[in-house]
Amino acid sequence: MALRREPTARQMRLAVELRRLRDAAGLTAREAAALLGVSSAQISQIESGLTGVSEKRLRRLASHYACEDSEFIDALVALATDRTRGWWEEYRGLLPTSFLDLSDLNHHASFRRDVAILYVPGLLQTENYARAVFSSRVPELTHEELELRVRHRMARQEITIPYELVVHEAALRIRVSNRAASRAQLARLLEFSEADHVTVRVIPFDLDGFARAASTMTYLGGPVPKLDTVVRDVPHGSAFIDSEAQLSAFRTRFRKVEAVSLDPERSRDFIHRLTKEL
Repeated sequence: MALRREPTARQMRLAVELRRLRDAAGLTAREAAALLGVSSAQISQIESGLTGVSEKRLRRLASHYACEDSEFIDALVALATDRTRGWWEEYRGLLPTSFLDLSDLNHHASFRRDVAILYVPGLLQTENYARAVFSSRVPELTHEELELRVRHRMARQEITIPYELVVHEAALRIRVSNRAASRAQLARLLEFSEADHVTVRVIPFDLDGFARAASTMTYLGGPVPKLDTVVRDVPHGSAFIDSEAQLSAFRTRFRKVEAVSLDPERSRDFIHRLTKEL
């Protein structure tokens, strides 16, 4: 089997989880290889995401590693055997890999939670808003790069899973473009907030003691909680966070931010008032 040149985020997640299971079992790569009757190099390739693993071998490894969480093992098998080639594949080689990985993760997510401080999340942006955001990039994007990003962002905006957004008033007031674009963006938020599976909450400026203003994040639910993923923006793309301790911390962080936000009805009223001010 040819080695992968650039494993996807989901392929790397499978690799990381297999490595974690082996480490928890106290086995070396050479010992794991002996259990399967393969070379240690093959185990290293599997644990680096450079090659896949069959369901049979994965279940044998899980058994040798004394993992008794059958739901988790089944979820890993689903990762290992997934052959999905989604719409985002048409952008491979044209956009940074992090764009495609986020689309892939979002497609397979069981739920999504966003905390937005300065910008409306890409999942809810209008075309004009997205174009203005990408136009502010430094170094400046070429016209072709800009339009590719906008087209990709618009393509991934179907929301079919439970979605919770907590958005700060700053993100609602900052005009990334002009007054008309801001008004249209607020109308888009209101439209999405009416869906049964979408919840939008606002954090107003006049909230006392809010010390979490830098907590922008996207939390994507996996098939089991151990396979959840947090996505954070970094200077050159996105960082994918998946350690159990950090996932637990981000779950707590989201609930604390949610607890101080306005309820959905008051949030809609708040956005309505902002729209009238424009």
